[in-house]
Amino acid sequence: MSSPKVIDRGSAAHRALLAGAVVLGVAFALWGSGLAPFEQGQITRVMIYTVAIAGLNVATGYVGLLSVGHSAFFGIGAYTTGILVVHHDWGAWATIPVAFGVCLVVGLLVGLPALRIRGLYLAMVTLAFGVAFPEIVARFDDLTGGSGGMTIHRTALRPPEWSGFSLGEKNQWLFWLAVVLVAVTIYVTACLTRSRYGLAMSAVRENEIAASSSGINIAIVKTATFGLSGAITGAAGGLFAMYLGSLYAEGSFTLLAGITLLIGLVIGGERTILGPIFGGLIVVYVPYYTSDLGGGQFSAVLFAAVLLLVIFVAPAGVAGGLNRLVRRYVVIRPARPTGHAPSPSTRGVSNESPTSKERQYS
Repeated sequence: MSSPKVIDRGSAAHRALLAGAVVLGVAFALWGSGLAPFEQGQITRVMIYTVAIAGLNVATGYVGLLSVGHSAFFGIGAYTTGILVVHHDWGAWATIPVAFGVCLVVGLLVGLPALRIRGLYLAMVTLAFGVAFPEIVARFDDLTGGSGGMTIHRTALRPPEWSGFSLGEKNQWLFWLAVVLVAVTIYVTACLTRSRYGLAMSAVRENEIAASSSGINIAIVKTATFGLSGAITGAAGGLFAMYLGSLYAEGSFTLLAGITLLIGLVIGGERTILGPIFGGLIVVYVPYYTSDLGGGQFSAVLFAAVLLLVIFVAPAGVAGGLNRLVRRYVVIRPARPTGHAPSPSTRGVSNESPTSKERQYS
């Protein structure tokens, strides 16, 4: 077998690959915009779960902060949108940044225990957070509708005039809003994980003691990452409220929803950019198609069987398995330094000893 082709980041070949990915994304969006309302709604739901799982991936995938209760952030974002639209007459789309900000603050607070505990102990804290959320919603029935739920009137979800969509084209508006949210989330996540801060996140995941000895502030990395993770999932929750039009904490934001997000992350592929996309596809379409084969418990058994099959075939998730396959043919490596080491003759004339970088590339 021949060796794989090596492509440097920033090279013409790498830019061509990125351009091809953008073209594929645009083609997918144009294809989805022409689907029938039900099929288009399914795609919109996939994109909402993609953003929610991407938020979980930031904390659990890249830093190793296991969270089972991210359904609470999903619900907080959704109820932030619902409360602002129903009680304060906000435009629905304008509530998404607010949902992001509210969940960022809550995420910073919930992430504080991560400074001292991790692993299963942190999972228990997030588990309690996820279990408590529906009960908290039920306590504030004047604001949230309590156990009876909250309904957002269809006219309150009217697309803004500048969008060019009418009230009858709400599905199209939500679809394109979801496309923008997914694109922004993927771009920001890719930039974050490949930045200097992303290296710190990976270092904390691998070995906290070594990361601390290297000068990384463990407290800031853990707390800020958990806050950002909750904020991204909360933004997805805001869009989910617009998609549903009605909120019911005991139905959509229970602990089972948090486990569903975690399943989507594991099956899609943690610590990958495209993993949340595959996770969104799985958590939406696998239950949908297995329900056609049998209802009730039989459908749940089929769903579990499909997930076990995916884990057996691709232990690193769907995206991880595809990455391993692609690396047999193409490897993308970081850009090489632009400077060149001086020639041996030049070193012989100089009175100064070569630097460590010169020794590395000599």
